[in-house]
Amino acid sequence: MKPVLLLATFLAISACKEEAQDISPVALTENAVGHYCQMDMLEHPGPKAQVHLLGFPGKPLFFSQVRDAVAYSRLPEQDGVILAIYVNDMGATGVSWEDPGKTNWIDATTARYVVGSAVEGGMGAPELVPFADLDKAAAFAATRGGTVMSLSEVPDDAVIAPVALGGDVGADDDTDYNARLKALSEKIEG
Repeated sequence: MKPVLLLATFLAISACKEEAQDISPVALTENAVGHYCQMDMLEHPGPKAQVHLLGFPGKPLFFSQVRDAVAYSRLPEQDGVILAIYVNDMGATGVSWEDPGKTNWIDATTARYVVGSAVEGGMGAPELVPFADLDKAAAFAATRGGTVMSLSEVPDDAVIAPVALGGDVGADDDTDYNARLKALSEKIEG
């Protein structure tokens, strides 16, 4: 084979070969906002998550709660190709619920989660609390309740189910809302 033809073949093959996308975890900064809430990630307590999608190198979707990222990955309408999910290691040295860390990311598939504990995440919903160390997860569950599980063991209803809100939400609010809606309808018709 002639050197020019060999070089052309090599270049053609190289051009077709895609480079692997960098899916390294990205540190939280003041520019990171939650995918669903579009709020500053650093203003929310509790563990966070980031989801890396094919075609968006270095630009993960951030989630204010771990449960939201897991729900995102399980929803049927999610059509992006997920390459990696990272969560804060809540057993890492120096982290707290108020400051879960900016760089202590662990692979969501290898983390251990405390499910059903008495803590709420940054958006006020029940939270999956991730740990790299199984003993630290068990210690957290012993003091705050919940069960230690792997990601594959976390039931869908722990991340996708509706969340009961505290405060004034309930039947009284429905009655008030319906009364205001009826008054508005009468005003428009009248």
